[in-house]
Amino acid sequence: MKRPAAILFDWDNTLVDSWGCIQQAMNATLTAMDHPTWDMAETQRRVALSMKDAFPSLFGERWREARDIFYRTFASIHLDLLKPLPGAENTLKNLRVCGIPLAVVSNKTGPFVRKEADFLAWTPFFTRLVGAGDALADKPSELPVLLALESIGIKASEDIWFVGDALVDMQCARNAGLAPILMRQESAAGEDVSAFSPRAEFQSWSAFDQYMNEILVP
Repeated sequence: MKRPAAILFDWDNTLVDSWGCIQQAMNATLTAMDHPTWDMAETQRRVALSMKDAFPSLFGERWREARDIFYRTFASIHLDLLKPLPGAENTLKNLRVCGIPLAVVSNKTGPFVRKEADFLAWTPFFTRLVGAGDALADKPSELPVLLALESIGIKASEDIWFVGDALVDMQCARNAGLAPILMRQESAAGEDVSAFSPRAEFQSWSAFDQYMNEILVP
């Protein structure tokens, strides 16, 4: 692959470690709704879609009640538990120095994504931070990608990378006509994404940096 025209990133568990917070908020919600709680493996397996796409099938007509419980719990703990994944900040700094436009497309609710980016002082890295609810549909729809690219000022193409850790990210990349890049930490379990043919796969941000250094050398 050659130098990307832009790079879009998923947020949760691509750039930041959110599983502990997500599991706590999810289990508080499940308990309040008289559902069995989830261990970490089940949390990682079942959390990918945005809330408005996932909660109605899980909680039925009470999904809005469950949404409010989740949001209250999540809002009370998410900044305390927020952790950048190792090397992610260094990668963002390097890419900014290289002049590659960056954006985020997440299925976490938009205000939460932007609050977390502000908390980490990462907002200046990105032209746009798009979260669930910012576009008319969420990942795997291409609409949030197109919203991000509109802010950057370029059209979708395979010269643009979409970096994420989950099947929904690879689906979204293909739906939008971007190059899907899998970033899955070595210790992380995940779905089989082979049907969406990731253009590259990395197990750490240091490995990603090494690859970028190779393709950016004149």
